[in-house]
Amino acid sequence: MAKTGYGKRSAGDEDPHTEPDFAHLSPRDRDIAVFIDHLEDGHAMGYKAIAAAHPRYGQQATRVSMKSLTGIGHLRHIREHLQIEDNSMRWVTRTYWSRTPRIPEWWADFVRERKGRDVTAHYMSGLARVEETPEEAGEAPEPEAAQAAEPAEPQPSAAYETLAAVRTADPRMPLSHGDCRSLEALATEWLDRGATPHDITKALTDGLPSAVNNPGGLARNRLENKMPPKKAKVRQTAGRRARVSRVILACVTCDADERTEKIIDGLCRECREELEQDLAQEQAEGPPPGYIPDTFFARPLGGPEYPV
Repeated sequence: MAKTGYGKRSAGDEDPHTEPDFAHLSPRDRDIAVFIDHLEDGHAMGYKAIAAAHPRYGQQATRVSMKSLTGIGHLRHIREHLQIEDNSMRWVTRTYWSRTPRIPEWWADFVRERKGRDVTAHYMSGLARVEETPEEAGEAPEPEAAQAAEPAEPQPSAAYETLAAVRTADPRMPLSHGDCRSLEALATEWLDRGATPHDITKALTDGLPSAVNNPGGLARNRLENKMPPKKAKVRQTAGRRARVSRVILACVTCDADERTEKIIDGLCRECREELEQDLAQEQAEGPPPGYIPDTFFARPLGGPEYPV
């Protein structure tokens, strides 16, 4: 799962899955689009994270494809400026995915609709903020449907998922399932004291030696010794509200956004030029020896190559 704010989100208003969903794409882009489409909301969407999870493509190929998917209209990075009830402000980056390719005007309307929205201060795994509840949106939840949606078994806590994601942030800290379980209470205490998942990851990965012999022991030592102070009682108020005061587009593959760069079709000028050069080079070189994209694409989802 992603760090808070950067996880996959659905743009919504899409048709059901069909066989030719991504028939308009090249074989590699189609492979990666199908893979992303079946990732759950909140999954990390950086090209490095996608390449690490994908069974076939590396970082460079994934980066090129994600730029292509952005230009075609499947993907956008959007930065929202939040005004919090306690008068603090912050920028939050959100990643939106659309199975249906959208034209630039559709995305422009989508961005404009985000401005002025009310969001809460409650976090979800991989998502920056929870959107309006059904009651706030004018919808009444159905009790029977809510009961049917209850999971059959408890889901991992935010603390456990934060610890499990540390190995992605730094391979020198590959915390095992047992490590995560034993450290879960400490990480929960961090979150209860106002720390974010990013704070925990930073505390566990900053200034590491070149080799870590005991990741679990090092993590315990740091979580105990760097524990943030307890929140003051005046800050322990629930239900703080926040409103989106400004929304801007950001480039999908770099840190540029509309404050400093012109974003066209989800990409800054430099990344668009890189995409054109990469595609031209790939066309000139041709596919690698033994590459059989149609055979690979035909493999059913849910197997070891494509976990659902």
